[in-house]
Formats: sequence, C-alpha cells, structure tokens
Amino acid sequence: MPQPTRTPMEPPMDPARIQAMIENGLPGAQVEVGGADGVHFQATVVASQFVGKLPLARHRLVYATLGDLMGGAIHALALKTLTPEEAAPSS
Repeated sequence: MPQPTRTPMEPPMDPARIQAMIENGLPGAQVEVGGADGVHFQATVVASQFVGKLPLARHRLVYATLGDLMGGAIHALALKTLTPEEAAPSS
C-alpha cells in the first residue's frame, strides 16, 4: 500500500503576516495585529467595507482574508472591527 504524501508544515504565523493578509484582502483597511504565542492573536481592523454591516458580517469579511488558516495555523483570532467613522476620535 502506498504511503500518504505529507505536505510540508506551514511556517509559523506571526502578527505581521496576518496583518498583511487582512490588508491585502480589505484594501485601504487599517490593521493592527498582536499575539506572541504563534496561534492566538488579536486584531483591530478599521475598514470602510464594514459600513452598514453587523459585527458577524464584519468578522466573516476578515476571516475570508485568512482562508483556511483560520482554525488551523491560526487557532484563535479576537477581533475588534470598526468603520472609519466609529474609529474617529470623538470631538
């Protein structure tokens, strides 16, 4: 019986890589990502694409930028999603 082919391991995730993926998937977004253990991360994403969307829809937009990495290489991602107006300082 042939042995199953093993795929190489994904490189460890880091906040900069996650930030770049979200920024590529949501052009114009302002993204800050933190997380020191390589599997648990938190991100604040400010994007005009969130206007008129409920939090769940906003989170789905972010998850879509990360694809199959969610639940795999990225075990957990705590999100704070804001529109530019929500993120603007109050006067």
